[in-house]
Amino acid sequence: MKLYVSERAPNPRRVQMFIAAKGITGITEVLVDINAHEHRQAEFLARNPMARIPILELDDGRCLSESRAICSYLEGLYPEPNLMGRDADERAFIEMHDRHVEWYLTLPLAQAIRHQHPGLAVLEQPQFPEFGASQQAKAMDSVRWLDGVLQRQPWVAGERFTIADITAFCTIEFARLLKFKPGEQGFGALQAWRDRVAAQVP
Repeated sequence: MKLYVSERAPNPRRVQMFIAAKGITGITEVLVDINAHEHRQAEFLARNPMARIPILELDDGRCLSESRAICSYLEGLYPEPNLMGRDADERAFIEMHDRHVEWYLTLPLAQAIRHQHPGLAVLEQPQFPEFGASQQAKAMDSVRWLDGVLQRQPWVAGERFTIADITAFCTIEFARLLKFKPGEQGFGALQAWRDRVAAQVP
């Protein structure tokens, strides 16, 4: 299998961390330069007409896009260590937390970065800095929510490390482009959790 990734982007990193957490080997990584618009070239669009990364190209030539779909596929192939739930009850609550992070933290933070960071102007034209600032404010509400969650429990979805932690970690790391450092901004539980994840998964 081949995994198409790009540097510093949070969604490819989600899949890379998921693979690392499971100890999966043998997947070849293909680096795509999105700043050079390689993801909009015909060869790439043949694999994913949505021009989005990551993509997992299967051995039979089919291509699977969307980071969570890729992780679900890999979870099925490599069920241990389990990261997405062992039964219907656990799967539902892990997915709920993962979606909360994805929709209410990752999405607004990504918009904040794409519309405010000068290095991403090549990907986001035109940039709307005021919109980016408004999305950053919304994301901070979710940061406060996440810090509160981590004051009550050790991991995002409960008592063990799951895909929800991977999604949140990649988001928080991406937020460094906005000079966001949880511990320096009063989010001690979030910082402690971030450091635990960093020590657990490369």
